[in-house]
Parts: sequence; C-alpha cells; structure tokens
Amino acid sequence: MKRLVVTADDFGLSLEVNEAVRRAHREGILTCASLMMGAPAVDEAVAIARAEGLPVGLHLTLVDGRPVLPAERVPDLVDAQGLLGPGLGGPAVRLVLSARARRQARAESEAQMQAFLATGLKLDHVNAHHHFHLHPSVLTIVIELARQCRAPAVRVPFEPVVPPYRSALLGAVMMPWALRARRRLRQAGVGTNDALFGVYDTGSMTEAAWLRIVPRIGPGLTEVYCHPAMSLTASPGEAPAASRPPDELAGLLSPVVRAALDRAGVRRTSFAAAASQP
Repeated sequence: MKRLVVTADDFGLSLEVNEAVRRAHREGILTCASLMMGAPAVDEAVAIARAEGLPVGLHLTLVDGRPVLPAERVPDLVDAQGLLGPGLGGPAVRLVLSARARRQARAESEAQMQAFLATGLKLDHVNAHHHFHLHPSVLTIVIELARQCRAPAVRVPFEPVVPPYRSALLGAVMMPWALRARRRLRQAGVGTNDALFGVYDTGSMTEAAWLRIVPRIGPGLTEVYCHPAMSLTASPGEAPAASRPPDELAGLLSPVVRAALDRAGVRRTSFAAAASQP
C-alpha cells in the first residue's frame, strides 16, 4: 500500500501561513501540519487545528525562531534580541562543545513539548525546524520526548539523490546523518517515515514538483513536506531565496496533483492514522 503524509511546516509562523494551511487542508491534499510553539501566530494555528480537525505535530525549534522559555533561561541558544539565531553551524558546534548549551537545548525542547501538550491537541508527530534533529545531541532529546509522549512518528529527512533536483549537494550532505537518525529512531522503537520528498524542492513544492515526485512514491509510508503561505512576505528569514510559498499552496490545491495521486493509488493519511493501521 502506498500511504502518503502531506505536512505543512512552520504552522503558527504568521497569519498568512495559517490561512494557507487551513485552505490546503480543507480544499486540497494537505493531511497534517507541524506547530512552532514559540511562533507569533501559534494561538490562531491551534484554534484552526481544533476547528478543522487538522492533525498536528511539534515542529521543534532550536534555531531561527522564538524560544518558549525566557531568553535568560537559554542564553547559549539566543542572540542579543532573545531570538534563536539563524544558521545551523554555530548552534551545532556549541551543542558539541558545551554541556551547558545541551542542558539549555533540552530545557527548551521540553518546554516546547509541554506547550504543545497543554493545547490538548493530539500529538501526530515530531520533527525539527531546518531538520536540526539530525544533530546527534538534539536527536537524543527528540527520541526521549517521542517515547515519553508516545509520538506516532519522527520525521527522517532522507530523499535519494537523483537528478535533476537543484539541491542534490544538500541531500548528499544530509544523507548519512538521516540514515543514522533513522537507525537510532527505529532501534528506540519510534516510528518513522519510510521515504520523504521535499528536501530538494524546499521552498518550491509547486505543482510541477509534485508531478515529478508522484511517480516516485512507492509502497510504505512516505512524507512530503512543504511551506505554503498566502504571500511571499510570509517566508521565514532562513527560507531559500527562490522560495515560492503561494505556488506551494497552489500545488496543494491543484486538482491535477490530486488526480495524479489517485491514479498512482496513493492513499493520503496522517502519522497517527497510519500508526493505528496494520
């Protein structure tokens, strides 16, 4: 059976993102979304999830966002403005070298999970902003949280390097870390996707990208993730320069994409629903 989870990341980032997620779920092929608990519009996102019956998970944010804890509780994670800084290199090195930074990352991660659970929404999955859970220290935290909270799945951002994707180098760099993460997650008894698409088309999951991907969806549980929004200005600061969030929404609403999935025998689902099925 070909089962597909279609996820919108950055839910709660802005009103434009929230409205795009609502429309894509109500009118299109979106099956779930990932909540950023420290984001400016997270309260509205939670209300939308409740009203629409939208499955949601935690989009753990340790870089390029707002912390849930006060800045003085996580000084090694934030910049002078009290924000989780952009870029992955500096935070990744700090987590390797500093036990204090690792303790702060754990505290912030736990606070974000508690904030999610406090909404009363059912936890569908866990992933991390910019796939930062591939970092071994963050992955350890994510595995513990996933097991404690019985998360149905944690995303593994592994997509085979196949031309003509424009970010093949990124995928090649991520591949060994993603495979290691999948091995650790499964050894810990945490569910994962079998395949994923969206890494090489980050910011440009358009109708054309979907039509290129659909024939490659095979048996098992596949995830496609995207970043829809109602306007270009809704893109997060670290989004690729070529990001086209309105076009990503159009792809999710496209009847051509829906028809292609139906012809390919792809059944859309959420992580929780997939976990409850044999």
